[in-house]
Amino acid sequence: MNFNFLSPVSDLVLAHNELLSTQALGRKLKIHSAQHGMPDLDDVDIAIIGVLENRNDINYIGEEFQLHEIRKSFYSLFPGSWNLGVADLGDIHKGESVEDTYFALREAISLLLQKKIIPIILGGSQDLTYANYRAYDDLIPMVNIVNVDAQFNLGDSSKPIKNNSFVGKIILDEPYNLFNYATIGYQTYFNSQEELDLMDSLYFESYRLGQVSHDITSVEPALRDANIVSVDLNAVKGSELGLNQRYSPNGLDGKEICAIARYAGISNKVSSFGIYEYKPSRDDDMTSLLIAQMMWYFIEGVNYRVLDDDFSDDNSYQKFIILVEDESLVFYKSNKTGRWWIEIPFLSEVNNKLKRHTLLPCMHQDYKDACNNIIPERWYKAFQKNSV
Repeated sequence: MNFNFLSPVSDLVLAHNELLSTQALGRKLKIHSAQHGMPDLDDVDIAIIGVLENRNDINYIGEEFQLHEIRKSFYSLFPGSWNLGVADLGDIHKGESVEDTYFALREAISLLLQKKIIPIILGGSQDLTYANYRAYDDLIPMVNIVNVDAQFNLGDSSKPIKNNSFVGKIILDEPYNLFNYATIGYQTYFNSQEELDLMDSLYFESYRLGQVSHDITSVEPALRDANIVSVDLNAVKGSELGLNQRYSPNGLDGKEICAIARYAGISNKVSSFGIYEYKPSRDDDMTSLLIAQMMWYFIEGVNYRVLDDDFSDDNSYQKFIILVEDESLVFYKSNKTGRWWIEIPFLSEVNNKLKRHTLLPCMHQDYKDACNNIIPERWYKAFQKNSV
């Protein structure tokens, strides 16, 4: 496979790795090095890619950065009881233009997805999510994106793409492959009323920071239904990060962002996971360690994935039918995991590329609400989205 645009992991990081315990994670990875070249990917399930591109950051002033501290922190952790092969493929450096970097990232992700390898992308500005999304163009007909962010990043799509406007490009640029977009942890005062109204008019999902902090499990169904999960570190409260990374006094704490990473990992549908807006500095040890732990929890989640969404076997699930306002709502509960789904009946007889969305992940609370004649919000939004 052609990964010529990926440069090897720094010798500085590899020298640090040699000093670690033989049981440390870094000693068990397949690593792209200058000495040994690109590793064999036949037994690899997850691959780490760094992308040293931040020129579309609205605050870009020409600074360079590297990912050495993240790698050293990640390599120093100890693995769980995993049955996964993990590789570090090195970095994509800035191309002649940002579009060149997008192309390289898109090609790398596409190659990995075709080999059933889940990429973990480390950035760089979050507009790289656009290249991640475009990697799916020839692979699946429709894509669900979850953005863990304080902002919606819809922006003005008529202007050049930036890290605060890449979602607008995803929505409006052909081919139109976006089915659903959800934002987790948004903070209202960082988003204009026009963006709030647009999210509602497009029937996209949004979870306020307060809601997420009150009940972290409320976001699990959205992550279970995602193909791409993109994390902006600015969604994390400033006190959890190094001095150079601080953005807001409010945000997700370390445990919450790691829980979200694990939910993304255990989703059978998530096939790429990105962490963006890293701004390294000499005092950034806290940030690099938090990113390393997020990566660890994502891998932990992938290791414990359970195929519980195949409802062809009657013995693998329980079925519940509720009558709400003359509409029959059908719920399924997996006997393996206890996770819930709701059937979207208006799609069940439609022979088009949206048919795979007939079953929508939900929570037990949605079932209990339906028993009290309350229509689950995610079902309502899915209905509205596919009725227009």
